[in-house]
Amino acid sequence: MIGYPEILARLLISTVLGGIIGIEREASNRPAGFRTHILVSVGSTLIMLVSMYAIPQPADRARIAAQVVSGIGFLGAGTILRTGNHIRGLTTAASLWVCAGIGLAIGSGYYFGGVVTAMIVLISLVVLSKVEKNVLRGANRLVKVTAVDRSGLIGEIGVLFGKHNISIRNISIEDITDEGDEPSGLIEVKFYIKKPMGFDNRILDNELLQIQGIRSIDFDNSKIQNI
Repeated sequence: MIGYPEILARLLISTVLGGIIGIEREASNRPAGFRTHILVSVGSTLIMLVSMYAIPQPADRARIAAQVVSGIGFLGAGTILRTGNHIRGLTTAASLWVCAGIGLAIGSGYYFGGVVTAMIVLISLVVLSKVEKNVLRGANRLVKVTAVDRSGLIGEIGVLFGKHNISIRNISIEDITDEGDEPSGLIEVKFYIKKPMGFDNRILDNELLQIQGIRSIDFDNSKIQNI
């Protein structure tokens, strides 16, 4: 049986490691953030401590701890959202799962493995995320389209994006008013997209301008007017 100072140390270390990972998820505006990751990490540590020191021999001490790995799935599933063909939340679900593993490692006294794993997770979430967005799959870009407000416009633009394997992450639409705050009949549509690696923006510009009603395009701070 370990003493109270060692139990306190393991719980605090688990809190810090889970909190650090949770801060990154919170900053990225994910459904499971700072507090959730702390709770998962500390809870796993406590379960590991109970398994190792509170259950008398000859009971199977690994049985309770083993349920953490499978039981954490219900939390992870709650962070995964599917919209059409796009799935979000997989990384957050994975970070919750690995936080459970970190908690088990710290709870068992395997400090080195827990700390190194937390460092690898942070590198993956912060550094490799930027590499993935900017190098591997193309960065998220903002495309502003000013056009005549008519039915079917958004659908036609969406078909064009799909033709070039461009995924739409978010859309917002605003009415454009004239100097007297009266409706001008024009709208500004903001598309947050992810384009394929090495895609030539000029191809998209030319084809967008051929869609009926589009007046101008602002892609990567390069505005083009439809003559």
